Amino acid sequence: GLNSPFWFIREFLLGHGPNGSPKIEPDVGAPQADICYHYKITLLKAIALDRATRKEERQARREKRAISPEEIERLTERYLVRIPYKSTSCRFHSFVVYFSNLQRLGWVEPTGKEEKSAFQDHYASGPPRRYYRLTKAGREVGDTAWANPRLTLYGRD
Repeated sequence: GLNSPFWFIREFLLGHGPNGSPKIEPDVGAPQADICYHYKITLLKAIALDRATRKEERQARREKRAISPEEIERLTERYLVRIPYKSTSCRFHSFVVYFSNLQRLGWVEPTGKEEKSAFQDHYASGPPRRYYRLTKAGREVGDTAWANPRLTLYGRD
């Protein structure tokens, strides 16, 4: 589920907008950097919500009152702005490696759409932002394979 970048990539490229991320047009796809960004934001939101829920549960127990969803929401927003972006364990390089595994399996492919990247502003021959989508095989493969693509790719983990 939420902790799996592979699950997130699949759901994002299917256009489902997993865990509150934006819904995309599946045929247009999205650049790797955008998918990674939305995955990290999803992780940060989950961390903030978990911390807020635990804090409100403790506070409500101490004060012998019902848990307040409004307080959880307030605390979540408070924690979200305080959690550093880099605090999640997923780094962009790791995400690129995950994505290359999916490409080798034939589950994602470039759509042909490209945009100028910010990197190209300073280094003209740098790579563009390339959009990716799920292939037919990527849409049809089962949940078990998506749960651990490395096992599918290499036969062991």
